[in-house]
Amino acid sequence: MLPSADPGPAVVLITGVMASGKSTVAQALAERLPRSVHVRGDVFRRMVVSGRAEMVPGAYEEAAAQLRLRYRLSAMTADTYAGEGWTAVVQDVVLGAELAGYVELVRTRPLYVVVLAPEPRAVAEREAGRGKSGYGAGWTVEALDRVLREETPRIGLWLDTTGQTVEQSVDAVLAQLDQARVRGA
Repeated sequence: MLPSADPGPAVVLITGVMASGKSTVAQALAERLPRSVHVRGDVFRRMVVSGRAEMVPGAYEEAAAQLRLRYRLSAMTADTYAGEGWTAVVQDVVLGAELAGYVELVRTRPLYVVVLAPEPRAVAEREAGRGKSGYGAGWTVEALDRVLREETPRIGLWLDTTGQTVEQSVDAVLAQLDQARVRGA
């Protein structure tokens, strides 16, 4: 039998580098839960029609401010859904010190954090097979992986999804959900 869990009204953040499988795993996880929504962080970035500043290495102040605005909006959206009885599965690139900041933004408890951390080689293979490019503008798989592994605090459940199918990754999340729970916040 496949693992199943119902965290009830809660927020589950799925994060990792670009092309780590966040959107696919988040969607599949939401589909396995009885009452859930998928909050896609990138939607808030795309809402900016004019004046958008993209995050690039060494990004200037405006890009960082827009990124934090996006995080606040997704956290508020997730909190609102959870407050109405839903499990909000949030998916976004939240790395480095921003992860601890995001945990502070989310008011709902329980809050679960799942960090998808496949090997860089697997990310590069996934990126090559995608119809869109997450890398460019100065980012490389290796550089972002370094931020993930060296600068991101060890909050929640970290999963090496290298070689896993989407279903296996979701099974692992559900089976280890308690390890993903943010404590003391």
